[in-house]
Amino acid sequence: MVEATDFRDAMSLLTSAVSVITTTGMSGRYGFTASAVCSVTDTPPTLLVCMNKASSSHVHFVDNKILSVNVLSAQHQHISKAFSSKLSPEERFKHGVWSELETGAPVLDDALVNFDCEIEQIQEVGTHTIFICRIVAIQQGEHEHSLVYFNRAYHHVGQTETA
Repeated sequence: MVEATDFRDAMSLLTSAVSVITTTGMSGRYGFTASAVCSVTDTPPTLLVCMNKASSSHVHFVDNKILSVNVLSAQHQHISKAFSSKLSPEERFKHGVWSELETGAPVLDDALVNFDCEIEQIQEVGTHTIFICRIVAIQQGEHEHSLVYFNRAYHHVGQTETA
């Protein structure tokens, strides 16, 4: 049997894009930093987002049934840290400039890319909930470098053109 610590150590070597996942509803705006996001299919455009059920904002994502995936650019490490900290939901959104697309879920204006989604399916597996999300709007930013997480540290990736 694989131990949880061995699994976490091995997964730390899987390079992941860093995203801030947000929602809004009657109870306010909520968000968290995530690396467990991936595409499911392009027909219809669908993403998978994993969230720890122990998160204080978990119930709001389930109730609101909408979310946005804000893929962070290299300059957004401070936003990633804010949304993974003990800051209140209100304090987290003081980092960055936020607007909205179709669903009303907060989108980071200068993200690498924003995926605005409706949650279509919810599946619980162990300590986490998997949200299957239909994409209703996409907004691409102007940045060329992405923020990634590898071996428990932030890194920047992207191609810089040479003259």
